[in-house]
Amino acid sequence: MTIFAIGSIPLILVLGNSMLIPILPKMKTELDISQFKVSLIISVFSIAAAISIPILGYLSDRFSRKAVIIPSLILYGSGGLLAGAAAAWFSNAYMWIIAGRIMQGLGAAGTAPIAMALTGDLFKGGEQSKVLGLVEASNGFGKVISPLIGSLFALLFWYAAFFAFPVFCLLSVLLTIFFIREKKAKKEPPPVGKYIKGLVSVFKTEGRWLFVSYLTGATCLFTLFGILFYISDILEKDHQIDGVLKGGILAIPLLFMTTTSYITGSKIGKKMKLMKTLIVLGLLLMTISFSTLVFFEKLIPFFSILVLSSIGTGLVLPCINSFITGSVSTDKRGFVTSLYGSVRFLGVAVGPPVYSTLMEWSRTGMFLTTAGLTLFVSLLSMLFIHVSKKKTSEENDRDSLFEKLQFT
Repeated sequence: MTIFAIGSIPLILVLGNSMLIPILPKMKTELDISQFKVSLIISVFSIAAAISIPILGYLSDRFSRKAVIIPSLILYGSGGLLAGAAAAWFSNAYMWIIAGRIMQGLGAAGTAPIAMALTGDLFKGGEQSKVLGLVEASNGFGKVISPLIGSLFALLFWYAAFFAFPVFCLLSVLLTIFFIREKKAKKEPPPVGKYIKGLVSVFKTEGRWLFVSYLTGATCLFTLFGILFYISDILEKDHQIDGVLKGGILAIPLLFMTTTSYITGSKIGKKMKLMKTLIVLGLLLMTISFSTLVFFEKLIPFFSILVLSSIGTGLVLPCINSFITGSVSTDKRGFVTSLYGSVRFLGVAVGPPVYSTLMEWSRTGMFLTTAGLTLFVSLLSMLFIHVSKKKTSEENDRDSLFEKLQFT
């Protein structure tokens, strides 16, 4: 039940964007706004989260994970309530929806990244990697079901999804309160100055590795939400596919990603050489997929090639999660994982607006640019992550992965 409760937190987070993807074209028509303004409904959520995540990460280190997660979920649900009420009854609905989305973003900052830190606190060794794989799979499962849920709610009225957020958040709050038991801190948290000094020293010694890992996570989410935005648009405009069928089609690549994430997380343990191999392999699969999509426009061949990139994403994310979560001591883990969450959110935030611009420019250019980005990130991973060859039993028991990694 503890794992189930932790898994519910990123699941709620994912609904924030993925559930709205199928209804964006309808929202554009109903609110009479431009394509760029539609993309902002996704982006402002992610930007608000990205900015506030480091602050909430520090607070979770300073106080406790649950003390941050529970109020964050309440704020998240309240933002959905405001956005739904605005769409139903307010005259200047778009601006109020944006305000509600910003509230949701601020709440989202205290969910999945803190849940990753919490997993690092409660589980150790191979069990930690397995649970992190489940957390990423829960994240992916949310992405799979959310287009379907969003499409089903849209059958009632187009803004019904906003009213669903408070219900989902309430369920997660109850699970967190009753089934997550944090370990009591053995010592008082350090003063702010000392805490910042410790973080600076971490980034001085491990900065390149962290930069590459953060960039990799952001790239995966950037391409995922960018492509989903593109698919949502072409399904409606070019193929006249809408409603639940559209949600089901959007779920196909996400289902492959989720399954791969679950299997990867359950198998990697603390095998860092395997993790590095899977990160590079996953990014290369994404590169092959995106560069090949240029030649396919019919739906069945298009999705057959697209699932390669989903499998690649499913290989990369659990490995990056394990590296980052196990990289630092408990007292700084909240900040480091939160910063990772922050750059992932930035990836989600810039995906739809960038792809909106690329779609207007050139379909071929869009896919080749994406393939170039994933190839570049795979080269960075090959160059900057070096796994040490030592494999002593003492090393295998250590909590810090930094002591097992060597970086250029």
